[in-house]
Amino acid sequence: MRDEPIIRLLRREDAPGLAELLVHSRAFLAPYDTDHDETWFSVAGQQEAAARALDQLELGTQYPAVILGSRGELAGRINLNTIVRGGFQSCSIGYWLDRRHTGRGLATRAVARMLGLAFGELGLHRVEAGTLVSNAASQKVLHRNGFERFGLAPQYLWIAGRWQDHILFQRLAPDAGAGR
Repeated sequence: MRDEPIIRLLRREDAPGLAELLVHSRAFLAPYDTDHDETWFSVAGQQEAAARALDQLELGTQYPAVILGSRGELAGRINLNTIVRGGFQSCSIGYWLDRRHTGRGLATRAVARMLGLAFGELGLHRVEAGTLVSNAASQKVLHRNGFERFGLAPQYLWIAGRWQDHILFQRLAPDAGAGR
């Protein structure tokens, strides 16, 4: 049996470990990420990112978390972003893993854990995700978690130095037909 990933709320003190992961996986993540200045890869940059994310948590518009590997080490990040309440009750999910932790189902299990949070404790109706057209690995993670493709967004995000198309996916809450 595989060790379940531990998804826990991001902490400010995670900044040094996250900076180390980002430096280590910089080339691996670059084709899938927006452009970052050098500060992003530093402890100070990650402290600033954590502070912003935790401010958004307090506003109820984001749930920032870390993914811990089987030995409790930092393995990556996963977030519920742009949480919108009211009649929408929706968010988007985003995640990344250090290259040393890929290919073992960790992202699939981490996404499953976050869906449980989104549809359980947070009471959301819908979770959306987008992947680069060429990102087959992330598309498999989403399919394994019951996401359905619903569209193509041309020039959706600035990734790796240019506007790139994304395939859009969504997952509805298991009781989606039951009302609010």
